[in-house]
Amino acid sequence: MEIIRKRAYARAGLLGNPSDGYNGRTISVSIRNFWSEVVLYEWDTVEIVLAENDRAKFRTVQELAQDVQLHGYYGGIRLIKATIKRFVEYCHQQQLPLHKRNFSIRYSSTIPRQVGLAGSSSIITATLRCLMAFYAVSIPHEIQPSLALAVEAEELGISAGLQDRVIQAYEGMVYMNFAPEHAQQRHQYTHYLYQRLDPSLLPPLYVAYHTDLSEPTEVFHNDIRGRFQRGETDVRQAMLRFAQITDEGRVAIEAGDTATLNRLIDANFDLRRSIARLPAWQVQMVEVARACGATAKFAGSGGAIIGTYRDQAMYDHLQHALKAIGSNVIKPLITE
Repeated sequence: MEIIRKRAYARAGLLGNPSDGYNGRTISVSIRNFWSEVVLYEWDTVEIVLAENDRAKFRTVQELAQDVQLHGYYGGIRLIKATIKRFVEYCHQQQLPLHKRNFSIRYSSTIPRQVGLAGSSSIITATLRCLMAFYAVSIPHEIQPSLALAVEAEELGISAGLQDRVIQAYEGMVYMNFAPEHAQQRHQYTHYLYQRLDPSLLPPLYVAYHTDLSEPTEVFHNDIRGRFQRGETDVRQAMLRFAQITDEGRVAIEAGDTATLNRLIDANFDLRRSIARLPAWQVQMVEVARACGATAKFAGSGGAIIGTYRDQAMYDHLQHALKAIGSNVIKPLITE
């Protein structure tokens, strides 16, 4: 029996986020330290196997409440179901025949939950890869992120942007430009300008994430989106500046200008802080990292940060200081 096993990795927004949902520009990196893995094999029926985080049986109400606090109300089952539905619809629209064999599918994930490292989209991306392999269907690389986004935004009503899905489809380090002039339609999906960058040009990076507290992506993005759509000047101007920071950062990376990149990483967070009320514990992570001499910004929606550090001594200082406030620190593996 053939077993299909596919992974999609966590990611961190290095510059520009959260402008990806607002015709902005971002640079993101893969974090191969963490991944979601989907396993698919032929079966007599179509079966989605419950994962550990999809449990519906608890010993006490307190255990249920703790599980919701740690993992949210929704596990990965809805993501897999919605991905399968969207995949089937895509194949029908493109007149791609699907064989009649059924399958069992299950997922697991090592990505810390609800800290902005793109755990949900990784499950979708890994599922899509399994389905393409099982049915021998090729979906153009540039539209895979848009299809994955449609699973969350259109099928499940989750507010999200393309950034996570792009970096998980392409991996490594990617520059993304979501300006309308770069929009292209293919197979009823819109894609933009995605360009791979060389991760070896980066200075040393760290990623830190909180181990106890978390906040779903929707909490941040829904608030900002509403203000953006209402035309708030501060929010609209901030999205333009996030995009400029990304372009300036790309130039700095390619020129090996670490000083400018450091300044831009910090500016990215300061700008975000100027337009949103951020939870104190998330701000504390940034401030503690900066007190160690490192740069720091949110890696995603909150709960994880990314930045640069000078040397191993500074990294050790970061680990000690951030551990004291309940955060783990890692050196992200961006490439194999």
